[in-house]
Amino acid sequence: MSEEPGPGVSTEEASQPTRDRRWLVLARRPSAWSALVPLVGILAGILFTTTSQASRGTDLRSQVSGLPGLIRERQFANAQRQQELTAIQGEVDGLTEAAAPGSQQLADLTALAQVRSAAVGTQPVRGPSITVALDDSPLRGDQLPEWASVDDIVVHQQDVQAVVNALWRGGAEAMTIMDQRVIATSAVRCVGNTLILQGRVYSPPFIIRAIGDPAALEAALAADPTIARYQEYVAALGLGYAVERTGERTFPAFAGRLGLSYANVLE
Repeated sequence: MSEEPGPGVSTEEASQPTRDRRWLVLARRPSAWSALVPLVGILAGILFTTTSQASRGTDLRSQVSGLPGLIRERQFANAQRQQELTAIQGEVDGLTEAAAPGSQQLADLTALAQVRSAAVGTQPVRGPSITVALDDSPLRGDQLPEWASVDDIVVHQQDVQAVVNALWRGGAEAMTIMDQRVIATSAVRCVGNTLILQGRVYSPPFIIRAIGDPAALEAALAADPTIARYQEYVAALGLGYAVERTGERTFPAFAGRLGLSYANVLE
């Protein structure tokens, strides 16, 4: 049974306490946002803790991630070391020349080193050259015949090695791979379809140049059975192989390490 408002009290004023009580009830009822706030705080704390443990106090963006980043880092470091080595070698040469006139023993050793430098590769060489280019096939994996695989359409380490060894057998006086001077002990290594040579990484086409008798070098390439097998894939799958006489060229001196880490002289 409803009560009538008293004298002097309007209907709106009489209903005011009821509206106030409703507002207080609604204010005390928890909303969806108020329930989410603790959850967001917990997740943020977990995220901060995980990041702190992963970075260990370092900047995550500054870390090199993955093999490509590591390769780029090593290439940059190798380039810096090569510059330092070149500068030090220049200082050593200058000090040797200054001291040689006053030391007969040093003068004799310097003369012997100059005689053997041609065979070792530590002096520039100029002469007639040929150039060999090896390249991957332009075919895609879905364009291959049933008997072929993706490994058949890329240049491999043994292909580069076959060309290098054939040129040495053909009497090459000096050689470069990707314009880097190489010697008989230089290692040719491939990772996937990239070439790693003296700390630097190269992508195909791989360019190999040799100084020597062009006819003898070409004959050595033609007689190599591994290269003959490679040329079968050239005809069938479009691998790149080109041999060209490139006239007189000057190759720089070899700038890598001359010492052998894993070789011993046989008695």
